[in-house]
Amino acid sequence: MRKIKREDEVIVIAGKDKGKRGTIKRVLKDGRIVISGVNMVKRHTKPNPMLGTQGGIVEREAPIHSSNVAIYNNETNKADRVGFKVLEDGSKVRIYKSTQKEIDA
Repeated sequence: MRKIKREDEVIVIAGKDKGKRGTIKRVLKDGRIVISGVNMVKRHTKPNPMLGTQGGIVEREAPIHSSNVAIYNNETNKADRVGFKVLEDGSKVRIYKSTQKEIDA
């Protein structure tokens, strides 16, 4: 079970976009994640008439390492750490470390 997953709301805690919030769009295998509206880069693309794509400068999200983000706790309005708790039925759930409340509830 991973500490952060797709569709989690996270806040950037290090780097040029420190303090920005967004939701996770993709989790890559090498430990990097793509967050909506964070770490925007300009990509120069060539036009491709076969695919019907227009050329120019396109702004898009670049991956950021998962160690530079923390999950956002709406209750405290701060970054929080993720812990795990095993319930009575044997299932494992993610919890906020500060409030001990379930994340996926």
